[in-house]
Amino acid sequence: MKRKYLLICILLVTFVTIGFVGYSESEYFLKIYRGIDIFTRVYKEVALNYVDEVDPERFVRAGIEGMLKTLDPYTVYIAENEKDEIDLLTTGKYGGIGVTIGLRDGAIVILNLMEGYSAAKQGMQVGDKILEVDGTPVKGKSLENVRMMVRGAPGTEVKIKVEREGERAPLEFSLIREEILVRNVTYVGFVSTGIGYIKLERFSRTAGEDIRNAIKELKAKGDLKGIILDLRGNPGGLLEMAVEVVSVFVPESSLIVTTRGRKSDSERKYYSTTKPLVPDIPLAVLVNRNSASASEIVAGAIQDLDRGIIVGTRTFGKGLVQTITQLSNNASLKITTARYYTPSGRCIQEIDYLHRTEDGKVTVIPDSVRQQYYTKGHRAVQEAGGIQPDTVVVDSVQNPFIEELSRQGMFFKFVNHFVSSNHLTGDSTISMTSEIIRLFEAFTKEKGFTYKSKDESLLEELKKSSREYSTKEVVQTVLRLDSLLQNEKGNLFRKYQKELSTILQIEFAYRLKGERARIEAELPTDEQFRVAHSLLKNAKQYHALLQGE
Repeated sequence: MKRKYLLICILLVTFVTIGFVGYSESEYFLKIYRGIDIFTRVYKEVALNYVDEVDPERFVRAGIEGMLKTLDPYTVYIAENEKDEIDLLTTGKYGGIGVTIGLRDGAIVILNLMEGYSAAKQGMQVGDKILEVDGTPVKGKSLENVRMMVRGAPGTEVKIKVEREGERAPLEFSLIREEILVRNVTYVGFVSTGIGYIKLERFSRTAGEDIRNAIKELKAKGDLKGIILDLRGNPGGLLEMAVEVVSVFVPESSLIVTTRGRKSDSERKYYSTTKPLVPDIPLAVLVNRNSASASEIVAGAIQDLDRGIIVGTRTFGKGLVQTITQLSNNASLKITTARYYTPSGRCIQEIDYLHRTEDGKVTVIPDSVRQQYYTKGHRAVQEAGGIQPDTVVVDSVQNPFIEELSRQGMFFKFVNHFVSSNHLTGDSTISMTSEIIRLFEAFTKEKGFTYKSKDESLLEELKKSSREYSTKEVVQTVLRLDSLLQNEKGNLFRKYQKELSTILQIEFAYRLKGERARIEAELPTDEQFRVAHSLLKNAKQYHALLQGE
């Protein structure tokens, strides 16, 4: 009887406990079902009874996007026509003709051609303005819409009509779409005796293998004594590929990154599972404000494990992990499911998307509450706010005049015009002379380039004030200042001839010889690269940084 009584008591306690837990969970699920019911009723009522006819698909899409806007910007709904963006991320492949397009003065223009693919093989050129795709005019369409029109299943045909400078009539190309393999590594080579440079642009499915092959290529060409890994401008990609990239440099079984989701049992640790290819060769990782996500996992692991030095500026600060969930045959949801933590235990997420201000704006985690962590060698590092470099080298601040020339596309347009007018090819060489700068200045005037400096804006305000309140002498002084400023403005092309020559040289290299030539032309004037290179050449400074000195 006692045993029976004890069993009944245990069962009662168990049922009561489960009941309370169940009640809490059921209440939460009840709120979800109520929300679904209300959303469905509103959708149905508006779709059927609104005064004007509503597109049901656009309406429900707007509702979904409205909900997701209350979360972080990485949780997004992906429709069927955006599926190739998932393919690009997960496989590094998509169906297309091998072009990069962009906007120039409101027109869709070809900015780059990928070697070996349909567009390059059939004679399309950088600078061609796209007029039609399969007979449909592209004027007024968004860049994303045109990109989707050009892409498609490999093996299918697409007809593209373009306008080319120097040609009287539009040109039409019949192109066969191919499977385009996007390159993760866009440059690999020696930049001096013993120092190799690798530019990693993204983290798609083959990034780890591509880095291994790049290092093998360097080792086959010479005595590798140092590596510069450039992650600047790399927005990230697959977490697993970040782990593979780090594994190339760190000891086997090293903890690289940890992810933790909402549930207590969601923690997952990622370790290096292969022997490193270069376990002790000095390493410098270049980062900037546009290095994000998987780039930050790599930089954070290299820093926390004291495997190399980080050079550049603070990274973006994205410590969130996304998972792609298929909702139906033609729609998916990319949803943030976890935060990631570097080997020292810090999360580098900078923006707090959950706790917003009263007007809905996101907040940045303040420095005062950021905790301190320690690397393997006991160097102090902080959580939140991205990865802070071991050596900070700020991005070069561009002159406002040159910035405006770039913004209005003058460098691109001039080089395209010069190459077309002079019938230059990939074998041509350009020497930057004062005559080239003179031609460039004349070209910008012909194209209606305008530039107003801050000094001019201030002087305009001063003119207004002087006319209203000042004496004749003050007005004359202001006019003299205006005359001096206009004379100075007329000399800007000569004043900045060196800087203009450098930018034009890079643009010519890219236009005539491609991406590799552009990178080689940029490096000599790249201060962040120069510092990283110098540190790898100086063993004493390099090891002092790794010891926190």
